[in-house]
Amino acid sequence: MLNEQEIQRREGLKELRQLGINPYPAELFEVNAHAKQIKDNFKEGSTEFQSVSLAGRIMSKRIMGSASFAELQDASGRIQVYIARDEIAPGEDKTLYNTVFKKILDIGDFIGVNGYAFLTKTGEISVHVSSLTVLSKSLKPLPVVKRDEEGHVYDGFTDPEMRYRQRYVDLTVNPEFKNIFITRSRLISTMRQYFDSHGWLEVETPILQAVHGGAAARPFNTHHNTLDMPLFLRIANELYLKRLIVAGFDGVYEFGKMFRNEGMDRTHNPEFTSMEIYVAYKDYKWMMTMTEEVIEKVALSLHGTTKVQAWGNEIDFKGPYERLSMYGSIEKYTGIDVSKMDETQLREVCHKLSIEIDDTMGKGKLVDAIFGEKVEHLLIQPTFITDYPIEMTPLAKKHRTEEGLVERFELFVNGKEIANAYSELNDPIDQRERFEEQLKLAARGDDEAMAMDEDFLRSLEYGMPPTAGLGIGIDRLTMLMTNQSTIQEVLFFPQMRPEKKVSASTDEDFVALGVPSEWVQVIRKMGFNTTEDFKAANPNKVFNDMGGLKKKMKLDIKNPSLEEVKNWFV
Repeated sequence: MLNEQEIQRREGLKELRQLGINPYPAELFEVNAHAKQIKDNFKEGSTEFQSVSLAGRIMSKRIMGSASFAELQDASGRIQVYIARDEIAPGEDKTLYNTVFKKILDIGDFIGVNGYAFLTKTGEISVHVSSLTVLSKSLKPLPVVKRDEEGHVYDGFTDPEMRYRQRYVDLTVNPEFKNIFITRSRLISTMRQYFDSHGWLEVETPILQAVHGGAAARPFNTHHNTLDMPLFLRIANELYLKRLIVAGFDGVYEFGKMFRNEGMDRTHNPEFTSMEIYVAYKDYKWMMTMTEEVIEKVALSLHGTTKVQAWGNEIDFKGPYERLSMYGSIEKYTGIDVSKMDETQLREVCHKLSIEIDDTMGKGKLVDAIFGEKVEHLLIQPTFITDYPIEMTPLAKKHRTEEGLVERFELFVNGKEIANAYSELNDPIDQRERFEEQLKLAARGDDEAMAMDEDFLRSLEYGMPPTAGLGIGIDRLTMLMTNQSTIQEVLFFPQMRPEKKVSASTDEDFVALGVPSEWVQVIRKMGFNTTEDFKAANPNKVFNDMGGLKKKMKLDIKNPSLEEVKNWFV
């Protein structure tokens, strides 16, 4: 059911067409200037910006008879435009100003204007419009976000679920959030430039995979109809990138989407972006130094300093970072040495520390559970956790000196893992044995265990040089670099639960709240189609709007008192 504003906008759309104005023209509109460019560079008396053409949304209108002001918002920001009737409608027909601009065009509509920059009497840089073109008529009203002169926001579009679900509205009325995504883009560009400067090749690998591998995670399943075979959305791109090292490339990297059929929370989205890089003839110690370099470079590029504010902490990304072994970190923060314990002893430790576990968990997952509960959240400054139990990492090379460990590190910042790296396993016989151990875990019910990948094993049998590999979570790194506490803030379109379709309430439903039957039509005109939406409104605002709408609708009904209206919301 359309509300009053939506009905009015559709009537305006019809009226534009009746006037012979296409509300959605196909022709291009030539733009040669942007709002920020004009505001940053125009000087009074300058000959610059004397023939500008810009386009954007109308974000406010101030009608003042034969001349008016409006605020235009383009991709760079907002600028005031001055529109005089006799300028945009120089002949006798003043329809473009009197009807189109004053009555039909609404907040949110796109227009293009030509004119020149000038300074108003109050000193505001503006554009004096000489011609106006309708570019797109909006049929839904934007939320009204009020800002004072200091930029403070009132009545903002702030509900997180609405913002994430309708990002197109969010970034229109809250344009400051665009900076998060601009920063994200610059972050990726900085990393790409660093890798390219070393001669490493950016590649693309399959998203649809016949075998899910490269990580311990539950995959999304799909089916290829023509080939009549099951496929998986990749949980990692590791095994394909290592095939390219076998093929003879010295270094390959990929920025790509990964998909894991797991839970969602403040730091997890089932679809996420990862950067993975593999460099031949290197090891995990070299990779730690390279990781420090690239992340320090990112911080400097984005902030001009290695010190970044994130979640209430000042994080210094200047290397070198602290390095702790997995077992050493557990002993440091719990006082318990678990390095020589078997599965039974680890289970006893988990029970002693009140850590929830289940029967499917092997030694590796038990160690990981202790670390996750008792250590991870304490790692605020960048810290490398190194030398993991072999059971935790089926794809990493055995430690060169420590029995039962592998050459692996994870980088933790602000209590969250943002990078994971190995000295890559290149022994095909050892790799097969590791995969077989994973199959045993799967038989015990571990739905995150890796599958056997015979083609990958075949590639290793042709020989892979010593290689270091690294994966960095781009979403989490962006969270740190933009001081955002939830992953949803750094994703344009995070995964959401299905949107609830709410059925419109009946007149009787409103009457049951105490609304007199003769006032229900007014309530509906105000845009309230459900009692839930109505009860979420501000009673004082409803009371004030009811009086104005009653007058507009020319209704002869008795006004309720403010106290009566407030009782409807109890």
